[in-house]
Amino acid sequence: MDNRPLGGVRVLDLTNVLAGPYCSYQLMLLGAEVVKIEKPGHGDLARRLGPEAALNEEGIGTSFLAQNAGKKSIELDLKNADDRASFEELLRGADVLLENFRAGVLQRLGYDWDTLRQVNPRLVYCAISGFGQGGPMSQAPAYDQIIQGLAGMMSITGTPETAPLRVGFPVSDSIGGLVAAMAICAALTGRARTGEGAFLDVSMLEASLSAMGWATSNYLVSGVPPKPMGDQNATAAPSGTFDTADGPLNIAANRQQQFEVLCRLVERDDLVTDERFADREARKANRAALNQEINTALRHRPAIEWERMLSAAGVPAARILTVPQAVQLEQLEVRGFFTDLAFPGHADRTLRVSGNGVLVNGDPLRPVTSPPLLGEHNDEFALDAGIGAVNEVATS
Repeated sequence: MDNRPLGGVRVLDLTNVLAGPYCSYQLMLLGAEVVKIEKPGHGDLARRLGPEAALNEEGIGTSFLAQNAGKKSIELDLKNADDRASFEELLRGADVLLENFRAGVLQRLGYDWDTLRQVNPRLVYCAISGFGQGGPMSQAPAYDQIIQGLAGMMSITGTPETAPLRVGFPVSDSIGGLVAAMAICAALTGRARTGEGAFLDVSMLEASLSAMGWATSNYLVSGVPPKPMGDQNATAAPSGTFDTADGPLNIAANRQQQFEVLCRLVERDDLVTDERFADREARKANRAALNQEINTALRHRPAIEWERMLSAAGVPAARILTVPQAVQLEQLEVRGFFTDLAFPGHADRTLRVSGNGVLVNGDPLRPVTSPPLLGEHNDEFALDAGIGAVNEVATS
């Protein structure tokens, strides 16, 4: 699609691994031209991450391929004088500079905010880091699991017997990237009004705490600390995972009407008039007893039948799928969520990558080019990359 919202925006992307590349992937899907500036001869650390060792050796690891379609790659060493000159020339024509180094790294390389805006007063500079650019923790190294633990996220994941547990995917990286992308889009809108750029300081720790919603606010407002509840929803009952004839089923009968419809469909109308389950608070207080009754009633049908029956009646319900099952959902195909691209360096393979769940005027946001090989676009930008390397540690 040619009318994507960020068409004409150029992003210089210094990021590595996930939080930053996930952010710039969102911007690319929205139409921005993303130019990855990578360490000469090495590139994004994610180029060597993934389950296929051969791809890692080639510098096109699965972790890289997943987040970098549609981008361009050039090699620059920001400790090399010629490359610094090239970088500054690129800055003059850029709209956004994105990095996720440890706090202060870019400043030590000579590119603090004051210097950057002297080069380009309209620049939106976004720095993603574990803890933000200031404060007593700003220099601590941080990856996703470190942030999950410090945010309290792991303490409420699992059951009372199994917690703390890491969330099964790098959720803090993803949240940090999404918050950064949102902030960049807002800053670009503000620039259109004022003509001035902005410095965006994104903390993955703070973004994670914000995204935890009620788990954080219930304590801040009411002084009630959250507890690990496994697959149960603290705000309602019956709301969680239940047992059917052939496997687990999620049900979220959070409203009174939904509870009553659920009881009718499982042929247990008596539960509606049971004083233990009369209203939301009573059901929460007697969750274990209610769950036992619901589980018993569900065990005579398979999960897919209950999913269809309950959903048709307005009760949120669905099977629990594996990732291989989830990506086969017809819903995703109909909405064009996945895109097939040429596999870099492998003519015999096809690369399938995801969108971001947004349709613009009915069209899904898709990458149109494959993830770049390291330095693939050096010639396009007339660069002769230096041989040194930026050797500071990236955040995530």
